[in-house]
Amino acid sequence: WSRGSTEMPRREIFLLTVKGERARPGLTAALTETMGKHNVTVLDIGQAEIHDMLSLGMLIEAPAEPGLNVLKEIVFMAHHLGLTVNFTPISAPDYERWVAEQTKPRFTVTLLTRRLQAQYLAIVTKIIFDNNLNIDSITRLSGRVSLRGLNSTNLKGQRSALQFEVSGKPRNVDQMREELFKVSLNQPVDIAVQDDDLYRRNRRLILFDMDSTLIQCEVIDELAKKANVGKQVAEITEAAMRGELDFKESFKRRMRLLKGMDENVLQDIAEGLPITEGAPRLIANLKRLGYKVGILSGGFTYFARTLQKKLGIDYVHANELDFKDGKLTGEVKGEIVDGNRKAELLQEIAKKEGLSLKQVIAVGDGANDIPMLKLAGLGVAFHAKPKVKEQAKVGISTLGLDGILYLLGVRDREALNEVGDETINEVLLPTAKL
Repeated sequence: WSRGSTEMPRREIFLLTVKGERARPGLTAALTETMGKHNVTVLDIGQAEIHDMLSLGMLIEAPAEPGLNVLKEIVFMAHHLGLTVNFTPISAPDYERWVAEQTKPRFTVTLLTRRLQAQYLAIVTKIIFDNNLNIDSITRLSGRVSLRGLNSTNLKGQRSALQFEVSGKPRNVDQMREELFKVSLNQPVDIAVQDDDLYRRNRRLILFDMDSTLIQCEVIDELAKKANVGKQVAEITEAAMRGELDFKESFKRRMRLLKGMDENVLQDIAEGLPITEGAPRLIANLKRLGYKVGILSGGFTYFARTLQKKLGIDYVHANELDFKDGKLTGEVKGEIVDGNRKAELLQEIAKKEGLSLKQVIAVGDGANDIPMLKLAGLGVAFHAKPKVKEQAKVGISTLGLDGILYLLGVRDREALNEVGDETINEVLLPTAKL
């Protein structure tokens, strides 16, 4: 290029990779300062660190100056720091092809398990590959694992979560989800596939079923045990959860068996409800993010309100028990909350909060939860029967409820972690909207 010429100076594109032991702070600053002296444009950059090993990649455009002095200076600096540096020339057509690929559909695949085994990664990544998708990045969302925990045979309390950012046009998204679902039936893993869009990162309402979801029991079964009709009620409950029996009819049958029960018995059960692993941690963290939280239950408001006080639930919709002279009449007041009613309530609450249905998370385990799971932007079948998991967008069977945080891309280091944490207790304040 000569003075007065209208032609732009020729420039070349290189992929720069730097690897080695973690260097002193300021490596990126030193590299880019050197590049800046030579009018280098940074087209892309990424960095990762595992243990104490660093891997830095930069796609740069540099003037095609004689001797490419900028590359020499970078090599000299890297050698001084004990790092390995490589340069790969990239042609202009190859670069433009890469730019055009940014319009490809993108998905987020989340892998959840108690302990991450290589075989789980092999299975999942092969399915991704077989569906013509490319893995753009892998991020560990769970915390680092101590050897003390790794060598323990007790997996409770351990969590492992990876997030894969993938791109491409799969042959069939539903078929890919089905393949990954089958993996979860045979291995202790959960795999979720979500569109990588704005809504995935901006949910603002979460609605829970109560029995066997927010708490680890079916309240009506606990009542039945006290009334010495446990076997009869449990059989009806199981049939209803499997979808073999209409919910309203099964509900009426079970209620009739409880007629005459003293209200004091209900109070004892309410005070001892076993809250599901991870529920307080999940709700506290979502409330910090501005979420509204609700219970949509085919169970009873008597017990849901106890949870409301403990967990700071905003909305409660369940069945209202009818008492006469301090005893159950075997009936409920008002409309029975079944699957269709749950779906209606989800829409009503979302509209009241000014939210799109895509911003709603629904969590449940039974057949009567399927309508709301299918309606919500993110439907999570929690420790559910296979029939329910097939209908939901996502299933969690290996972790507690706080595994949902990983589906939102939340890292352990960003979240309140201990259930007994004072901050969690401060967040879980009653904010009832009955």
